Amino acid sequence: MPLLHDRLAELAATATRTAEAIGPDIERAAHMVRETLARGGTLFFCGNGGSAADAQHMATEYVVRYVKNRKALPAIALTTDTSLLTAAGNDFGFETVFARQVEALCKPGDLLIIHSTSGNSPNVLRAAEAARGKGVEVLALSARDGGKLKPLATHNVIVPTDRTDRAQELHLCIQHVICEMAEADL
Repeated sequence: MPLLHDRLAELAATATRTAEAIGPDIERAAHMVRETLARGGTLFFCGNGGSAADAQHMATEYVVRYVKNRKALPAIALTTDTSLLTAAGNDFGFETVFARQVEALCKPGDLLIIHSTSGNSPNVLRAAEAARGKGVEVLALSARDGGKLKPLATHNVIVPTDRTDRAQELHLCIQHVICEMAEADL
């Protein structure tokens, strides 16, 4: 299966390039997550499409478990409440679906973690603005050049690829490593 081999080799090369190019950015992101949890803050995750799935996946890893059995850690995916998402989208526009939740739920000491391969989706931009307005730090995982989200984030982890699928695969890998580091603190 040459296609399978080629795609896995491409993913491995992108992962190696990412580790070499942005290792310190990933370490800072891990520090932000660990500090948030140490001070009793909550991790809030959001994103669209596959990034929404990653947001949900990561919130689950913190609340339930990742590698080891341990106490539940506070994490919420802002992508899961269909009643809230559809009401906010209908009443105020889809660009507000995350910002409304940030306004209602986030407080200083929490961390908003945004997954957005383009960094240009209006709803994640509005969420970042809402978080910053409340004194909540924003960690953005993106690709390409970081998009319009880059200057709105407290810190950026920008995977060096133009491929959406590779960026999402590496965002999840990076997030798993960060979660494992957070578990090691317990």
